[in-house]
Amino acid sequence: MAIAHSKVTAQGQISVPANVRQKLGIGPGSVLEWREDGDKIVVRRAGRFSSMEIHLALFGAKKPETRTAGEMKEGIRRYARKRYARH
Repeated sequence: MAIAHSKVTAQGQISVPANVRQKLGIGPGSVLEWREDGDKIVVRRAGRFSSMEIHLALFGAKKPETRTAGEMKEGIRRYARKRYARH
C-alpha cells in the first residue's frame, strides 16, 4: 500500500510529501538516491553512512586501530597546524 503520492510536473519535477520528507529526514538541498532493485525503483536519502561503512569503503576489512580521545585530538591538532600553516 502506498504511503503517499506525487505528481510529476511538465519539467519532470516532483514534490515529496511532508510525511515522506519527515520520515527520510530531508529538507531543502537534500540529495535523494534512486536505485533500481529488480522491477522496483527505490528512493532513499543519499549520504547516510556509518563511520564503519566509510572505513570499510576506504580500508577494506582491516580492523581500525583503537585511539584514545587525547590521541585523536592531538592528531587533529597536528593535521590542522600542517594544513593551515602559513607558507
